[in-house]
Amino acid sequence: MNIRTIQAKDNSNIEAIIRQCLIDFGGNRAGLAWEDESLSHLFDYYNQEGRAYWVAFDENGKMLGGCGIAQFGSAEDKICELQKMYLIQEARGTGIAKELLQTALQFAKQHYKACYLETLQNMQAANRFYTKHGFQMLKSPLAGSEHFACDAWYIQDL
Repeated sequence: MNIRTIQAKDNSNIEAIIRQCLIDFGGNRAGLAWEDESLSHLFDYYNQEGRAYWVAFDENGKMLGGCGIAQFGSAEDKICELQKMYLIQEARGTGIAKELLQTALQFAKQHYKACYLETLQNMQAANRFYTKHGFQMLKSPLAGSEHFACDAWYIQDL
């Protein structure tokens, strides 16, 4: 497996993976990443200070998924958000998500004090994964959330 930062040529592949995952879990609706303006040009969105997006590939060069980090809220809060962490079905449960998460959190620790994320409760494996890797569940979203349809929120001190 190979993990690297996103390149412009990756935009359409990772968008297709994210959209398929959202469809799989009923997330192809308003208030979720499905409607994010940046979804079709993630390279441009994450190619800014304090942001990054990583994509994972198998040994044959097939894209398996990715995840990103970007500032959440105001800069003085020093909180980032783990964003758009999605894997193709065959890559789930293989350890790739752990590698992507570790890569993202290493980056986040250089820029932020805490990492926030939003997801759906019906993504049960993802919820277990986040808890297993040190995220604490919140009762409600942090102020400033744009994904009003999410119903599970987590944070981790960095």
